[in-house]
Amino acid sequence: MPFVNIDNARLFYRLEGTKGLPVLALSHSLGCDHSMWALQMPDLLERFQVLRYDTRGHGASDAPPGDYSIDQLGRDVIGLVDALRVQKFAWCGISMGGAIGQWLGVNAPTRVTSLVLANSSAQFSSETLEARRRTVLEGGIKAVADAVMGRFFTPEKQADPYAHSVRSVLLGTSPLGYAGCCAALRDFNYKPLLGKISASTLIISGDQDASTPWEGHGKLLARDIPNSQAIHLPTAHLSNLERPRSFTAALLDFLQSLADAPLDPLETGLRVRREVLGPEHVERSISGATDLTHDFQALITRYAWGTVWSRPGLDRRTRRLLVLAILSAMGRWEEFRLHLRAAVMHGMEPCDLKETLLQVAVYAGLPAANTGFHIASEELDKLKQTPHK
Repeated sequence: MPFVNIDNARLFYRLEGTKGLPVLALSHSLGCDHSMWALQMPDLLERFQVLRYDTRGHGASDAPPGDYSIDQLGRDVIGLVDALRVQKFAWCGISMGGAIGQWLGVNAPTRVTSLVLANSSAQFSSETLEARRRTVLEGGIKAVADAVMGRFFTPEKQADPYAHSVRSVLLGTSPLGYAGCCAALRDFNYKPLLGKISASTLIISGDQDASTPWEGHGKLLARDIPNSQAIHLPTAHLSNLERPRSFTAALLDFLQSLADAPLDPLETGLRVRREVLGPEHVERSISGATDLTHDFQALITRYAWGTVWSRPGLDRRTRRLLVLAILSAMGRWEEFRLHLRAAVMHGMEPCDLKETLLQVAVYAGLPAANTGFHIASEELDKLKQTPHK
C-alpha cells in the first residue's frame, strides 16, 4: 500500500506517471486531500511523474492529536521524498500547500527545483485560524463547513460537482487533524524569510479570494521572493478547481519555461510529429523530401509540431479532434484520413469520432460529415482486420 511512516504518523501518497520524467509534487489546501488535483492530472502526466499525498491530519494519512507546525509538515515532505528516492522535485502547493512550499524553499533549496504558490500567504490570519481550531474541536467539521465552502468557491461555483466533492472530503476530515493544521498555519510567519528562497517561483492569486487576497498576501510573496512572477485568476480560494484549464496552463507554461536546456523547436517538433502520426509516416516524409520540399518539411516540423502541437494548453486528444473537425469542414480528405488513421492507432475511440463528425454536420454541413463518416468507417474496418501483434 502507498503509505510511508514518518515522525510517528503514517502518510498516504500516490506517485503516478512515467518513471524518469521530472517529478512534480502537489500539496493540497487545509480541509482537502490529494484528490483536489484530479482535474490537473491528465495534462500533468504527459510531462511529469506526479507525487500527490495527504498532508498529516487529512485524507488517508494519520491525524495525531495536538498542534502541528509548518516545520513538521515540511519535514514530512522531506521524509516522503527520501523514502521514494526522489532527489529533486518541483513543488505546487495551494493555501497550506503553499506555506509548506515556502518552508521547502528556505530549508531544502537543493531539493526543490521550482515553486508554485497558489492562493497562499507568508502569514495567515492567526485570529481566524485559532477561532476555527476551537470551533472544530468543540463542534466538529460540520460547524465550519458552510463558512469554509463560502471561501473555497465563488457563489456561482457552489453547485459545481467538484464543489460537492470538496465538501464531502471536508466533512470527512478528522477534526483533530484539521485543528492540528489550523495551529500550524496560525503560527506560521515567513515574512522575514522570503528573501532566502532561491527557487524560481510562480505566485497564483485569486481575484475573489477572501482568505488570501492579493493585497497583503500574494502581492507580498511576489514582492519579497527573488526571481518570482505572478498571475491572477478570477477565482475564490481553490483556483485550481474554479479555473482548472487556466491553472494548469499557467503551471505548465511556468515549468516549461524553466527547462534546463530547451530543445530546438525542430527537434521537439520531430519528436511530437513521430508521436502523433507514427514514426513510419514521418520517416517516409523526411526521407522523401527533395531540394524543393526540404525547407517546407522543416517549416511544418518546427512551427506546426514544435510550436503549436507542443503547447501545454490543450491535450493531444483535444488537438486531434480539432484537427479532424477542421480538415473535414474544409474537405481536406487526404489529410483527414492520415490524421484519423493515426488517431485511431493511438487510442481514439469510435465514440470520439462520432461526436466530432456530428458537430461537423451541424456547423459545416451534411456532405462534409457524410464523407467523414464514410472514411472513418473504412479506417475502423481496416483496423478490425489488422491482426493484433
